[in-house]
Amino acid sequence: MKFSLGKFTLPIYAVLTFIYLLIPIFYTFVFSFNDSLKTNLIWRGFTFDKWLNVCQREGVCEAFGNSIFIGVISTVFATALGTAIAVALVRYRFRFRSSVNLLLFLPMATPEVVLGAGLASQFFNLGVQKGTFTIILAHIMFCLSFVVVTVKARVASLDPALEEAGRDLYANPRQVFWKITFPLLLPGISAAALLSFALSFDDFIITNFNAGADMTFPRYVYTAAARGVPAEANVIGSAVFILAIVIVLATQINGEIKRRRLSKKA
Repeated sequence: MKFSLGKFTLPIYAVLTFIYLLIPIFYTFVFSFNDSLKTNLIWRGFTFDKWLNVCQREGVCEAFGNSIFIGVISTVFATALGTAIAVALVRYRFRFRSSVNLLLFLPMATPEVVLGAGLASQFFNLGVQKGTFTIILAHIMFCLSFVVVTVKARVASLDPALEEAGRDLYANPRQVFWKITFPLLLPGISAAALLSFALSFDDFIITNFNAGADMTFPRYVYTAAARGVPAEANVIGSAVFILAIVIVLATQINGEIKRRRLSKKA
């Protein structure tokens, strides 16, 4: 039997890449069980205490709560505005439409350092006090572009005949939107909202420029990293990762169940 190196190159490369990507996550998860004291750089023993008393470390739960609050508010506004803009760009023709399309890509293409510094200068010149409000404004601004791009792809794929059928059945424009258009757009809107929340929750650079004294979870981790990220922060990071995996698996399983039901009916 002839041995072929090329046959195993791609699987080996994929496995090594997967391992490389999982090393930081594995380290975070393992050291969330570390019986650490002031630092979390050296393994001192296994304990569940950090998971059971995660808010015992001062500031960690407050920072996490701030990130959740900012992420939810930013996601709601960015998703609502982005969906409206996406529908307008695909369905309507107006002046400067091409310019708007170009401008929406600028926040995605601009380095975060430049974006964060520019926003910080603008808030300073306007005399706006930095804090949660300025963080939310900054997050809405850079999340908006991702929402528009995501929802635009969904709007462009819709069949106009479905909406025309609704109008033929004497539905008014509002009924057509809520009964036909919105349900068809919902998967794209949901994906855009999840992406927006992930970007907002994870952001550090833009937040650091515009946060003032307010602390978010990424800022807390960055500040504490000099002494080793606290085990409590590792607990929260691990819990968020596990929750994300559970949501993805539940979505995939639910989708597979629906596909099997539809195939049986067919």
